[in-house]
Amino acid sequence: MNIERPPAHARGTAARRIRPLPDELVSQIAAGEVVERPASVVRELLDNALDAGAHQVTLRLAGGGVRSLVVEDDGEGIARDDLPWAVKRHATSKIASLADLESVATMGFRGEALAAIASVAELAIVSRTAGDEHAWRLDARAGEVAPAARARGTTVEVQELFFATPARRKFLKSDATELAHCTEAVRRHALARPDVGFALWHEGRLVVQWRPAAAALRRADVLGAEFGAASVALDATLGPLTVEGRIGRPEAARARADSQYLFVNGRFVRDRLLAHAVRSAYEDQLHGSRQPAYALFLTIAPELVDVNVHPTKIEVRFRDSRAVHQAVRHVVERALAPTRARDVAGQEARPADVTGAAAREGTALPAHVAPALAGAAAAPMWQPALALAEPMPGWRGGAGPTPARGAGLAAWAALRMSPGEAGAEPHVVTGAGTAAATTSSPAEAWPLGRALAQIGGAYVLAENTHGLVIVDMHAAHERIVYERLKRAAAVGHGGALPAQPLLIPVTLSASAAELALAESERETLLALGLDVAPLAAGTLAVRSRPAALPDADVAELTRSVLAELAAAESGGASRIVQRARDDILATMACHGAVRANRRLTVEEMNALLREMEATERADTCNHGRPTWRQVTTKELDALFLRGR
Repeated sequence: MNIERPPAHARGTAARRIRPLPDELVSQIAAGEVVERPASVVRELLDNALDAGAHQVTLRLAGGGVRSLVVEDDGEGIARDDLPWAVKRHATSKIASLADLESVATMGFRGEALAAIASVAELAIVSRTAGDEHAWRLDARAGEVAPAARARGTTVEVQELFFATPARRKFLKSDATELAHCTEAVRRHALARPDVGFALWHEGRLVVQWRPAAAALRRADVLGAEFGAASVALDATLGPLTVEGRIGRPEAARARADSQYLFVNGRFVRDRLLAHAVRSAYEDQLHGSRQPAYALFLTIAPELVDVNVHPTKIEVRFRDSRAVHQAVRHVVERALAPTRARDVAGQEARPADVTGAAAREGTALPAHVAPALAGAAAAPMWQPALALAEPMPGWRGGAGPTPARGAGLAAWAALRMSPGEAGAEPHVVTGAGTAAATTSSPAEAWPLGRALAQIGGAYVLAENTHGLVIVDMHAAHERIVYERLKRAAAVGHGGALPAQPLLIPVTLSASAAELALAESERETLLALGLDVAPLAAGTLAVRSRPAALPDADVAELTRSVLAELAAAESGGASRIVQRARDDILATMACHGAVRANRRLTVEEMNALLREMEATERADTCNHGRPTWRQVTTKELDALFLRGR
């Protein structure tokens, strides 16, 4: 007779008793959180070396760090009596109380790394302090301490990683892949500590080496000359927070997010809050799903950030996360605001104006950040000073006046270049026309140069001191109108969008959550021009829409805004309003900008160039496309083989 057996996971459950796990098994379970691959070991050992005051750290790997991984430093060393404690779980010299934990200033502090490594690999430590006659060597598995030879400092030897857990070893990649991860771990530490030298050897071959250097030189060496040329520096102090480093220009964005480095108090972190703050600063300057490149270093009082979030210490939590998010976003926005034309012209860059950005957008920085900005608040918003004597026509053929400050959105939306004939022939300016267009102002004062011609109905050609400038007139004018509309919305309407009442309200079905959200966020929706209120059980009525979007699907627009509000974090509604407002203004700017095949006069082309120079973020349009390109005289000579 066949008796069906219960499944394996159900057998013996009644007889099981609760009992403590063996220490070795506990250590191996804990090691899974700390040691994922050889790069994890490299990160932990480099942290310890830096905490010990090392000035030079050398890594020697074999088999991608799986067969052998040795880290040598010239730090303070470990005393002989402390060596056995170094491989015990939660034994550390870096904190001793809860107060120490809440203001950690060292890279390591949990006392888990060496114990975790020892539980999954063969570990030995050779160390010597300044007062010892010789070094001492600890065999972590045997627990024996014996005399050894080396200079002051510490050497940690890790052999056969995951030999005790073969299943984990099977998940490791090829030696080349593991070596690449180890190299990246060293690169991150090299960026954070330019005062320390790093060298990485693999199978007896030198892979990378960085000698102690100034911060700017180290970053240029680690990140490469290409990143340095395509990025801008920033340095701002906002109360207890300092943000400095380099951020890549929008046109240098990459397809992958593999060149993004964030450091908090010298520690490399992966923080969604900070990454979102930086990304939001690029919102209307990146094309498609392109990713910005940056290396940002945040310094904040240790008591305002919690680093005891994850065993790997790669995650942090800020006491006031919203304040940090706003501060980082404003700093990056202001650093990206000046047009690249200033660099082409060799003009000196100006520091980021965080206060100006906050005032224009109708937002305020947090209270604990505001005092640090008191001095900056008195400074006027920066605009390039151009000695411009030629006419500056309005966008109605040079005759119409510019709308007054505070004018409605409709007045700004009506801005146009002078109308031309569709399909007109490309307008080429003659020598006489060019002379007439120039004035007593020197051309050197114009970073984008002097207009020469309009070709293809879409591009403006100009000449500056470096060579030829090619401008996409629609993309450039779109950015100009967009920035004007944003200022007009902030000044003329308190940040709210004008609404158009609907003769017949639009009804849409809604869930209970959407009904509750529409009631709780009514003011937010009104600021977007949407008058939304419950009509009946399961039904919402929309009685107004944004005046700038007469053809929008009101029901779909309402649903998308409610979805964003539901997904927003606490306190993020104001940011959603701003983003939605900017999306609407971008649509208006696109329809309000000069179109292709519109014939421009030389005065209008020059006026467009001057407006670009005075407009923030003028290097890209609202969709992230470039607005202009520089072709240097050297590049032109190369095209025609001059000088060869």
